[in-house]
Parts: sequence; structure tokens; C-alpha cells
Amino acid sequence: MNEIRQLLAKKVENLSPPDFESLALEIFQYQARYNSLYANYLQLLNIQPKHITKVEDIPFLPIQLFKNHIIKTGEWTPQTIFTSSGTTEQITSKHWVRDLDFYLKNTQKGFEYFFGNLSKYCIIALLPSYLERSGSSLVAMADFFIKQSNYSQSGFFLYDTDELVRVLKFVKQNNIPTLLLGVTFALLDLAEQYPADLEGVMVMETGGMKGRRHELIRDEVHKILCEAFHVKHIYSEYGMTELFSQAYSLKNGIFKSPPTLHIYGRQVNDPLAPEVIGKTAILNFIDIANLDTISFIATDDIGKIYKDGSFEVLGRLDASDLRGCNLMVQ
Repeated sequence: MNEIRQLLAKKVENLSPPDFESLALEIFQYQARYNSLYANYLQLLNIQPKHITKVEDIPFLPIQLFKNHIIKTGEWTPQTIFTSSGTTEQITSKHWVRDLDFYLKNTQKGFEYFFGNLSKYCIIALLPSYLERSGSSLVAMADFFIKQSNYSQSGFFLYDTDELVRVLKFVKQNNIPTLLLGVTFALLDLAEQYPADLEGVMVMETGGMKGRRHELIRDEVHKILCEAFHVKHIYSEYGMTELFSQAYSLKNGIFKSPPTLHIYGRQVNDPLAPEVIGKTAILNFIDIANLDTISFIATDDIGKIYKDGSFEVLGRLDASDLRGCNLMVQ
């Protein structure tokens, strides 16, 4: 089994986009055999893995199972465990991580696929609440990004707003390519209290109000931030505890996925039926970077998928818990 896993991991790391579907099918067979929870799920659906020959026929595991089950393909000891945020009354998701370096390098590849080499950016992370708890995959990603930066000004800014403002002025004055990565409520707080001309700075929101503010649609949030920071548009990151890959919106709230992540849709009233392109659907993901857990995930997010593989997020199913990284209802 370990030899199969090593071979698949190398294929994921060296993925060529045209090879995605064939690799996804290989990973399906691997996980159907060595992931006991997924194997039981397939059995309940009366599906025999050997009969799955097309990606479109692969069953997706409900994302809620991350809350109550340890999801692993094979037997191994985790290096860390990612946990979703939530209130004390909520049961949070837990994603066991076999190889943290594998996750971090995949996040780097995903970012650089859209924005170029990380080292050229000054990385400013504004992630209160996430920094105040353990197990955040977003904090792990941001910390890794900061360490790749060539600029000493890169770092986390929790409550030292004066220093944050000073650094933003410095990078602006010195024309340093900069990513300001922030949870939505923190960026809105900054926009209200310290509006400034940040033209040239890549302002990227990760979603999430955490009960700090009333929910706003994405267009409203982006309009407020654009006006306060004098930028033409706001970037967005779409990620979650249960996924090792992240999607990015370069503008207009339309997300694009890196090569390791593909999106599919299912009908609201039939979780096993695919949805038509361009119509409102529940979002399913194949994340081949989830090699050691489960790559085929049925989320609770509502959205639309377009012919070019891009997508937008419209909200979340009413019966689902709102999680810390949820994107605004639109």
C-alpha cells in the first residue's frame, strides 16, 4: 500500500492538467480500497468500485462526516489535525494530516498558479480569531507563505494596528508587491478605522464574519473595501478545513481552481444526481491533494458552475452549521 501511495503522491505533485481525470480515477480506486469509511459508504450505496470508469460516476462523501469520524486512507499517525472554527456548541470538523509539508507545498503551488512566485510578495496576514485558536489550516498556510517571502515586513498582525498601518504605508511608498490576506470582518474593521490609499496592494478576503458583524453579500463587502482602500477590485480565497487545495477569485466573485481541484454540482433535491451547468447547484469537489483522507467531497455550499470550470458561491444549505470560513450569503 505504501508503494501505491508514494506513486500517487508523486503524480499529484507533478500533475499535468490533462491527466486530472485519469489520476482521480486511480485515487478513487485507492481510497475505495484502503479508506474503510468510504468503502462502507460505497457499500451502502450498492456501488462496486470496479464498475466506476468515469469521473462523473464517482460518489462524493458528505462533508458532515468530518465532524464525527476519523477519515483516513491507510494506517498512519497524523503530524497535525486541522479543525474548523465554530461556537462552543457546535461540533467542528477535523481533518487529519499525514504530511504537513505535502499540504503546504500544495497551497504554494495553488497560489503561484494564479499569482506567480510567493517570494516576490510581502505577505501581510490579518487573521484575528484564527490566530487565537489551534488547528487552523488557514493560519498554517499564511505562516508558510510568510516564510517564503523575501521581505522582512511580512508577518501576522493581530492587535498591533498601528504597526500594520505603518507597514502598509511602507510597502506602498516603496512599490513593494504586497498581499494583504484578511478574514472579512477584520478587513472591514480596518477599512472603517484606517481607510488608506492601497492602490497596487492585492487585498484578498478569506470570507467569514464570525458573528462580529451582520452578514453582507460579497458585492457589498467588496464595494466597501474598494472605496476605503482605493483599489479597483478585491480578491477572494475559497478554502476549507476539509480541502487541501484552495480556489481564488481574481475579480467579480468568480472562483477558479488550481489543477489539483475540480468542481462538480449536484441537485438540491437529489444528492446523487448531477446538476446542469450554469444552474444553481450544491457544490461537490474532487481534491486530489486529499490523497491521505478523501478526495471526493460533497459540501453544503450552494453555487453555480460554468463551462470553463469556474464557479461562484451563493450561500450554504439552510440546515448546515455556519462555519468560520463560510463565505457570505449572496
